[in-house]
Amino acid sequence: MSETRFAGKVALITGGGSGIGAATARRIAAEGGKVVVTGRRIEPIARIAEEIGGAALAGNTADPDHLRAAVALGVERFGGVDILVANAGTELIGSVVDVDLDGWRRTLEVNLEGAMLASRAVIPEMRRRRGGAIVHVGSVAALTAAPMYVSYLTSKAAMLGLSRSIAFDFGPERIRSNVICPGWVRTEMAERGIAGVATVKGCLPEALMKEVVRLYPLRRMAAPEEIAAAIAFLASDDASFVTGAVLVADGGGSIVDVGTAAFSS
Repeated sequence: MSETRFAGKVALITGGGSGIGAATARRIAAEGGKVVVTGRRIEPIARIAEEIGGAALAGNTADPDHLRAAVALGVERFGGVDILVANAGTELIGSVVDVDLDGWRRTLEVNLEGAMLASRAVIPEMRRRRGGAIVHVGSVAALTAAPMYVSYLTSKAAMLGLSRSIAFDFGPERIRSNVICPGWVRTEMAERGIAGVATVKGCLPEALMKEVVRLYPLRRMAAPEEIAAAIAFLASDDASFVTGAVLVADGGGSIVDVGTAAFSS
């Protein structure tokens, strides 16, 4: 790990109070960057900001005024914003025939529209800084499927188009945009999702957790810090010629032919 890779850089991380967002905030700060963290609850983001010498602003990631204020805080405290990690997200159990419509709309609002609005908020400042890096935190579910997850899968799949559009439109201004697609990661959100699916399937969450990684080549979930390392790469100048890309970090799960693997296990 370099202690200077993000020297002189300022990152805005949505959903920065726990899990992947908090791990990314710590990683960027450890490599010399300054970080603004946002989230719905002030307590966790304030703790992270105090720990890393950053700044915190509580609010709704789907609120344009909140996102503009977060960018303004980065400018006021640290001189600008060079990096966006659009990490805020939510999940909802349900298939296309029974998903709660208000929940469907809320999931798309947070996961997709929130990422779009965050990107819209930072791009003017990135233009002023003559470049920047946007990392949208998607999911391997955008490339495959999962049971009873229609709103989450739809929002993450649409994020790929969002990020590629930004990469195409703003590449000439040295603004890069990429997506990280994690597999199962040990976070509060993943545990809630597993608990919800376990309830539908009528099994224990612990048993389901073991089952979902049974066919992963690495046979385990990721730690948030492992995904943060991949995000830090995409956000850094080490990825200076990488834009419009999708980086999958799923322990090899998406390469598995389930039928063949089940036969051989």
